[in-house]
Amino acid sequence: MSAPPSFSITRLWNTLRSNRLTGLKAATLTSLTVTGLVLGLRQVGGVEPLELRIYDRMVRLRAADASDPRLLVVEITEEDIQALQRPTPSDETLARAIAQLQQLQPRVIELDLHRDVPQEPGHAQLQTQLQAPNLVAITKLGESAGDRIPPPPGLPAERIGFNDFVIDRDGVIRRSLLFAHTNRETHTSLSLRLAIAYLQPSGIRPRHSPENPDDLQLGASIFLPLQANSGAYQRLDSSGYQILLDYRARQHPARRVSLSQVLSQKFQPEWVRDKIVLIGTTAPSGKDLFYTPFSAGEAVSHQMPGVMVHAQMVSQFLDAATGARSPFWFWQEWQEWLWIFGWATAGGALAWAVRHPIALGLSSVGLLGLIAGAGFGLFLQQGWVPMVAPAIASMMALGTVVAYRAQQSHRQQRMVMTLLGQNTSPEIADALWNARDRLLASGKLPGKRLVATMLFTDIKGFSTISEQMPPEALLEWLNEYLEAMTHEIQQHHGIINKFTGDGLLAIFGVPMPRLEEREVDEDAYQAIACALAMGKRLEQLNQVWQQRGLPSIQMRVGIFTGPVVVGSLGGKERMEYGVIGDSVNTASRLESCLKDRQVDLCRVLIAEETLMHVKGKFQVESWGPLALSGKQQLVEVYRVIGYAT
Repeated sequence: MSAPPSFSITRLWNTLRSNRLTGLKAATLTSLTVTGLVLGLRQVGGVEPLELRIYDRMVRLRAADASDPRLLVVEITEEDIQALQRPTPSDETLARAIAQLQQLQPRVIELDLHRDVPQEPGHAQLQTQLQAPNLVAITKLGESAGDRIPPPPGLPAERIGFNDFVIDRDGVIRRSLLFAHTNRETHTSLSLRLAIAYLQPSGIRPRHSPENPDDLQLGASIFLPLQANSGAYQRLDSSGYQILLDYRARQHPARRVSLSQVLSQKFQPEWVRDKIVLIGTTAPSGKDLFYTPFSAGEAVSHQMPGVMVHAQMVSQFLDAATGARSPFWFWQEWQEWLWIFGWATAGGALAWAVRHPIALGLSSVGLLGLIAGAGFGLFLQQGWVPMVAPAIASMMALGTVVAYRAQQSHRQQRMVMTLLGQNTSPEIADALWNARDRLLASGKLPGKRLVATMLFTDIKGFSTISEQMPPEALLEWLNEYLEAMTHEIQQHHGIINKFTGDGLLAIFGVPMPRLEEREVDEDAYQAIACALAMGKRLEQLNQVWQQRGLPSIQMRVGIFTGPVVVGSLGGKERMEYGVIGDSVNTASRLESCLKDRQVDLCRVLIAEETLMHVKGKFQVESWGPLALSGKQQLVEVYRVIGYAT
């Protein structure tokens, strides 16, 4: 016998399927919307500070403290200044130092000190040294004409380079300025002058790129100038010809000797021969110190002397020209948009696919790690792509989809519970809701075999009573009775599977299977206890009805414990949640067995299969083996009298 409830699983399945398709569309729309918001945030520079911090971190992770053997820095230290008893070396001191170095045949000497004004004594001596063809001096262009510092007089333009740095808004040097334009003049940077001079004997000279005549090519490397939105920059002042500075070392990109060591010749001659020698101040009192990407990671020396920054730049040019290091590359704007949208889509898809909160949390951390790993991997290949923007986009998409899914889930649950709650118990409604993924996958709940206790009730002589009462009064009276019985069933942890007019079918032990024998015993006990409570409640109802002039009644209860199968019943257009099996049929036959043998107000009949589970907790009367309708074998039937004393 089948005892299906009256609600339709087809309607539930169609509702959830429609909401899932809507959710997938919403996830895609969310990714597009989030990408647009993040791109808008990028356009106004909202993520640039974070991107630059990530860039600095990657620079620190990648760089090694490896000095360039082609470079030597003659540093003017604080000890040198104390020994000279003046804030800057005199022209005579510099002339002697340059003369000492020239004797060792360096390829290029650079003087990173301004000498537009004589620093007597020794100005004439220094002027003589400055005439050497391998010496490069500096000038400062400044931000205005008043800030400009001219080079030493008498030097040709090809031996003069500007030492200006381009500094980001947070005070960090991340870029090199190769060429600058003032008053229709084009000026070349000091570091590029030194690199070109060093490379000339090797036959490497600067030339125009064959792909774009405006781009500089040095050796096999093409230096693509920074644009306003290159890499993670937005609204960058890209005037002049700028490239991203590829730092060689955290602190010392070249071997160092002090000015005092040069003057006293306490260094190895091979450190100078055929090298680029940079002479500059490293003393803090010289105030020629700058913040770099390494500054945040340093415990003591947070700034790098200007001469060391120039050495970093020179080393980058030399490596690029010889193929040791390629210049940085960047994606075009549309490629960065696709990159951000791709990660936003990944975040949205992750939120849609992973439902468990802990798994989702771990997966989101993994997604951020994947973004960081991909970005750093490209950085190791000289590519700088946005990392903060895709991370924000992915987490915004993930959070939005999670919020949408939670809202949809809450709305769907309310809708489904309303749909199911009109016709079935909260327990079955919860079971269907918890199994909604299987409903969406197959459109039905697969059959599940379990052991349960069935309870059938019926009113004795209901047909006679219904003939004597108006339909409206009959319905109100019957609902009052069914409401009371339903309350008792719920109090004893049973569920209403269906109403049958004046009767009902209650199940103890579904929808969740009982895995242990003691749980089945408890279901049987609760079913019998529920039947006894129904009898007491019916006695109270009869007293109230008699006072109101309504008929009093008797009821019959049949209880049987055995195996059943629960699941979806029906076809594509109509499905029900059913409880089927011979056990259901037996419980129904117990209720209707020997209808005229009504010995008390609420007659409760059980079979031996139920009695064996309650283990003497109730007082029973044996009615012997009876032949139930539709059953070939006799069934041992017992009437429950009450609780065992």
